[in-house]
Amino acid sequence: MERKALLKFKEHLKDPSDRLSSWVGEDYCRWMGIGCSNRTGNVVQLDLKNYDCYMESRSDAEAYISSCLGGEISTSLLDLKYLKYLDLSMNNFQGIPIPGFLGSLEKLRYLNLSYASFGEMIPPHLGNLSSLHYLDLYSDPFFSQSLKTIWVRDFNWLSSLSSLEYLNLGFVNLSSARTDWLEALNMLPFLSELHLQGCNLQHLPVSLQSLNFTSLSVIDLSYNHFNSSLPQWLNNISTLVELNLGNCHMKGPIFNIAWRNLCNVRTLALNGNEISGEISELVEGLSPCNNGSIQEGLAKLQEFSISSSNTTFVFNVSSEWVPPFSLATIEIRNCRLGPKFPIWLRTQKQLSNIILTGVAISDPIPSWLWKMSPQIQWLDLSNNQIGGILPSSLEFSPGTWIDLSMNRLEGPLPLWPNVWYLILWNNLLSGPIPKNIGQVMASLQYFLLSGNFLNGSIPLSVGKMKNLNRLDLSDNDLSGRIHDNWRDLQELQNIDLSRNNLSGNIPRSMCSLPSLSVLKLGDNSLSGELSPSLKNSISLTLIDIGENRFTGNVPKWIGESLPLLSELRMRDNMFTGNIPEQLCSLSHLHVLDLALNNLSGTIPPCLGNLSDLSSSTSYSPQIPPGHYFYTPELDLFLKGRQMQYTSTLELVNVIDLSSNSLWGEIPEDITKLSTLGTLNLSRNELTGKIPETIAGLKKLETLDLSCNHLSGPIPPSMSSITTLNHLNLSHNNLCGPIPSTNQFLTFNDPAIYEGNPGLCGGPLSTKCLTPNGGDGEGQGQPKDNDNDDENEDEFEMLWLWVSVALGFVSGFWAVCGSLVIKKSWRHAYFRFLDGVKDWLFVVVALNVARLRRMMGSHKSPAPA
Repeated sequence: MERKALLKFKEHLKDPSDRLSSWVGEDYCRWMGIGCSNRTGNVVQLDLKNYDCYMESRSDAEAYISSCLGGEISTSLLDLKYLKYLDLSMNNFQGIPIPGFLGSLEKLRYLNLSYASFGEMIPPHLGNLSSLHYLDLYSDPFFSQSLKTIWVRDFNWLSSLSSLEYLNLGFVNLSSARTDWLEALNMLPFLSELHLQGCNLQHLPVSLQSLNFTSLSVIDLSYNHFNSSLPQWLNNISTLVELNLGNCHMKGPIFNIAWRNLCNVRTLALNGNEISGEISELVEGLSPCNNGSIQEGLAKLQEFSISSSNTTFVFNVSSEWVPPFSLATIEIRNCRLGPKFPIWLRTQKQLSNIILTGVAISDPIPSWLWKMSPQIQWLDLSNNQIGGILPSSLEFSPGTWIDLSMNRLEGPLPLWPNVWYLILWNNLLSGPIPKNIGQVMASLQYFLLSGNFLNGSIPLSVGKMKNLNRLDLSDNDLSGRIHDNWRDLQELQNIDLSRNNLSGNIPRSMCSLPSLSVLKLGDNSLSGELSPSLKNSISLTLIDIGENRFTGNVPKWIGESLPLLSELRMRDNMFTGNIPEQLCSLSHLHVLDLALNNLSGTIPPCLGNLSDLSSSTSYSPQIPPGHYFYTPELDLFLKGRQMQYTSTLELVNVIDLSSNSLWGEIPEDITKLSTLGTLNLSRNELTGKIPETIAGLKKLETLDLSCNHLSGPIPPSMSSITTLNHLNLSHNNLCGPIPSTNQFLTFNDPAIYEGNPGLCGGPLSTKCLTPNGGDGEGQGQPKDNDNDDENEDEFEMLWLWVSVALGFVSGFWAVCGSLVIKKSWRHAYFRFLDGVKDWLFVVVALNVARLRRMMGSHKSPAPA
């Protein structure tokens, strides 16, 4: 029966690496992952955890993914009636729900489904497992290979697990759970470890009427949103060994907790909160633990972590203070510890992790700290004002993390073997990168030196760092060509060489890295055409080659071969030709910046098919397990100025095609991009009307259509885009009234409409006429335009009469004035008038006589 049940269970699983190949033969107790009772022979253990999950390289990640079990969980497990132990962790079930029938495995004592990519609601049927001691449903969002979240509706079923000792619901979404979640957990008297980190919990009771889980030794409530003071019910858990309330938005004084009852605490994490007070209050609070001795009050403490968002926690100890504890880890962030380097750390002989970030230290790093280098695993002194020169050579233990960023360190770059993570960005380091750095620091995985004054070329030996995962040399004075020595860097995921003086082409070996995800080469003097070899880097999600001298067409293969690309920045180069339609197939693309090039042709209507810009569900690239989370940076020109985006980059949706030679109409399909935040088509040769359907851009914040040849009215529907806060329609041929409702009431700068003589209303001085001829903001032509001809006629008539008057006055005084002044002219003038008079008299007299003769001849009688 059990053998048949196991084989049926196997049939429903996907096993790409054939992990269950041993499941043959009759003796199923010898099969891999199967444990049987020595007494009865029944199956009591099914352990199919994927142990191939250690990942420090791409090959490790690929091995893990290919070794994951998947598929479905068969109901045949119900035939394993004596099953006590079930572990399916570290596999990939692609978001399927946890089967409710698991709640019928009555004898189950251990259930581990963590890191297995389950999704949807946790079935309350699990509350029937009254014998369960261990429950782990941890769901790491950076590890999961499914986009489906796992969540809980309420905690009532948990209160039925009366035998539970270990509970881990880390990163399970508990936001739908009621506020009485703590009361439900308080019903578990044997609970020893509670892990609810990152669960979206928002309510933490400060007090409880009665405390039942007094056996708790570990409480981890980190990364929630409690926004409350430290809970007083912690006072009564004297068994507590580890307390993690980090990054919970907690506030209030540290003495809210009666620390005198927590004498067994070895790990205390209060970082990422707004806790106020002084370290002396914590020491004095723990003083009654050991016969009232303050010096022994913290004697058991091994790990201490505290931080504050507003530096309200103060370390006010004297320079002679000798701590009672012997720490292995100290983490102090954003507290008042400086300006002197804390000399009491010198007494901590077991220190391996030292994290003092944002604590206002301005002293140089003391020599006694460097003497501890062989035992240091993690040294983070970032975001201080530490000066001085770094020792040229030190011996650290393998795998060491060194972060000294955002200080004032000077001098040359040191060579420290065995360091895996070296972060020195934003300092004052100068000189060339040592030529032998690739040989001496061959184990480097993170090499981050941006924002210094390093010069010279990138050493050839960098190509020997075969484990390198992230390289950032941006914002320096590096020059010369990029060497073609990248072929062996198969683990390299992120390259940032931007804002230097590098020249030449992108080397072919850099374009063929299978793990490459981020390539940033912007703001250099690189030239030539993009190498087709770049299409071999199929993992690329971000390409930034802006502000260079690249030429040729925008390659079609970008859209054909880079399916994961989400940010493409090629602005300010010399690209020519059309925008290839193949870019429209990049379903994850949400930043497209091709501004300031020599592109021509029409805007591809298929840009309206960019699914990530037309869907409210954003895409986040999967981060391989085992790698530190990395948020790329990108400079974007938005709202009229350049801004740098880091953690919010995935929320920025931009299409910028400005300053090219694009012609034709704005495609109506582009208005289907409902999540587009910025559309910049300015300084092109676009014609036609603004699409009536532009209101489909529901999330639009910035619209710039200036300096084109657009005509027609501003669509009234545009006023319904309530998110719009930056608009520029200047220098077009738009006409008609400016909309006067909703967002358009906030646009008071007439400059955004200038250069459109046919526009009226809004902030313009030109008012509009209503259909009945009156003033108003309704439909019609501008009022001033209607009166232009009439005003012009009146102006011309005025000048006509002025000219006549001036002519009459000038002529009158030219004649009469000369007659008055000169006597001979006056006599001649009058003789002339007398002559004219005599001539007129003679002419008239002769004509009268001739008329009389004619009349007389008509009246004479006929002859007799």
